[in-house]
Amino acid sequence: MVRIIAHAALLGSALALGACGFADSRAPVPEFMRMKEAEQPPPESPPDVKRVVREQIEVVFLSTSYPREVHVATPHREVRGPGWTACVRAQLTSATGSPLGPQTYIVTISGGKVVDRRRAEADDICGSESYEPI
Repeated sequence: MVRIIAHAALLGSALALGACGFADSRAPVPEFMRMKEAEQPPPESPPDVKRVVREQIEVVFLSTSYPREVHVATPHREVRGPGWTACVRAQLTSATGSPLGPQTYIVTISGGKVVDRRRAEADDICGSESYEPI
């Protein structure tokens, strides 16, 4: 009987101590038992959008669209990540050779590279941005 009680007590204390290993940084346990908070990377400084777009123009526009009069807007911090977004506008040509007129894209820049691009929509801020030629 004593042996069963001793095993139960040992098992109970092992479970209690094992649970301490999963305490988050705000748990009411001693400091040494808490998990360390993940360190946030320092915020990235604003990119030189003119240089990035000039060097990576083939990522932003198809080469067959013959981008002309390329203009960029001031970058804004990405809402859902560590990078930056900027509006890019250019005169483009369609695949059939007819002019498409000015087209606006939003590019996402992270680590000095264009990591994503998409066509700007009516509810984006690109319509109210001021643009500078690259």
